[in-house]
This record gives sequence, structure tokens and C-alpha cells, in this order.
Amino acid sequence: MEIKSDLPDILLRPGLACGRSLGKDRPMRESKTFGLIARGGLVCYAVVHLLVAWLAAQVALGDKAKADKAGALQMVVAEGGAWLLWLIAAGLAVLALWQLSEAITGHRHVKARRRTVRRIVSGIEVVLYGLVSYSSVKIAVAGADDGQGSLVAGILAKSYGPVLVTAAGIAVVAVAVFLAQRGFRKTFARELDFSGASETTRSTTIRLGQVGWIALSAAYGTIGVLTVVAAVTFDPAKASGLDAALKTLSAQPYGGPMLLVLAAGIAAFGAFALLDARFRKI
Repeated sequence: MEIKSDLPDILLRPGLACGRSLGKDRPMRESKTFGLIARGGLVCYAVVHLLVAWLAAQVALGDKAKADKAGALQMVVAEGGAWLLWLIAAGLAVLALWQLSEAITGHRHVKARRRTVRRIVSGIEVVLYGLVSYSSVKIAVAGADDGQGSLVAGILAKSYGPVLVTAAGIAVVAVAVFLAQRGFRKTFARELDFSGASETTRSTTIRLGQVGWIALSAAYGTIGVLTVVAAVTFDPAKASGLDAALKTLSAQPYGGPMLLVLAAGIAAFGAFALLDARFRKI
């Protein structure tokens, strides 16, 4: 018996099921507009990471520019691209809504155990897409980012602040571990449809995904550790996002070369995200 959802069909994206017809498992198949917007959002996500990679390389080479996602978006608006920020925000907002529906009612074509994991992945993507979309809107409106440091400072000032910030840091580290296994085990490939693609394209996409997800894991892991340190030392400046993480890495022995490697990894993720926009099952 077919399971009905209270959510509109346009927000659902069941993947391909083994042995079933596409008509039953992909109610979004006729929504070409949604598919185009979703893939456009993935392209925006790719562009943001390519900008982050470029800024990370600048930090490795001694530039003091802010190198987190907000810094990449600020660079866009500084070049007169406020309209592009609104486009990025809209595309990523659609992606976040899509993944929210997947986290709540999606992935019904897979076994219960794997379905739970897939829904958790979708939940994580809701946060990732949503944060970049929110930052895009804020910077498009204000032209500047308030920064994470002030937020952490406000939380640490509360009696429950250190505990909350520590928990947040541990959660970020947990996400980093998850991202790493996603790269090592190539589980992201389950979301891709390589029908009609050459073997070279397929292997290149998967390899870029492996390198990219592991690089993101390293970046987020550093952020999580610095957030915990900020809570323990009551120093909010140590928890100011990817910018602080990259500069912390660059200050270490051989930090410059390590940061250049990380920048290359983030660039690989950006390239993968472009291919993801082409091959993602929507």
C-alpha cells in the first residue's frame, strides 16, 4: 500500500528503489522547475566553497582576509554582487526545505536502519544549507557579518554558557567525524545517478567527493575543537568560525603547507558539488 505524506509532493524526493518503477518512487519527477532550482542551489553551494578555498589559500600565503563562508559571501557583495547573494540565499533555502522534507518523511524506499541514517544526513544538510542561506541574506541586507565570536561571547556570559558552548563544540566534532566517514566510505555516492555518464566522469566525481568530504571534516573538526577550548578558557575569540580555524592551522609549524592542502581539499569539494548538481537524484 502506498504511503501518503501530508507534505506537498513538490517537497519530496524519494530516490530510486530497487525493482520498483520510477513513477511510484519519484513524485517530484514532473516538477522540472523544482529540479532546476535545486540544482541551481547546489551550484551556488559549490561556488561558495570554491571562494572559501581561494580565501583559505590567501590565509596560507599570509593574507589576513576573513576566510570563512561569511568572508566568501562578503567578497561577493564587495564586488557589487548583492543580487547574487539573494540568488544564493533563495537556492539554498530551497535545498534546505527539500532536505527538511527528506529528514521528516523521505527515504522510504530503503530499509528502516539505513532510512534513519539517510534522514540524519538530510538533517545535517538542512543545517549546512540553512546557515549559508541565512548568512547570504544577512550580508545582502547589512553588507557585513556580525561574526560568530560575538554570539559565543553572549552565550558564555550566561550561567549555562560554558556547558552549552562545550556541547555545541562536541556536536560539531561529531559532525566532522560523520563527514570523514562519508568521504572514506563513499556513502555520498548513493545519492548520485550516473546513468549515461562515462566511467571516467563517475570515478572523477567519486574521488573528488572523497577528498572534499574529508577536507570539510578537517575544517569542521578544527572549529569544534576551538569551540570547546573557547568554553573551557572563556575566550570567545577562539571560537570565531572557520576563519579562526584556518588561521590557527596556519600558525602551526608547517601550517602554511598544511593550509594549502586543506584549501585544495575544499576546492575539490567545490568541484564535487558542481558535479553533484548534475548527478544528484532529485
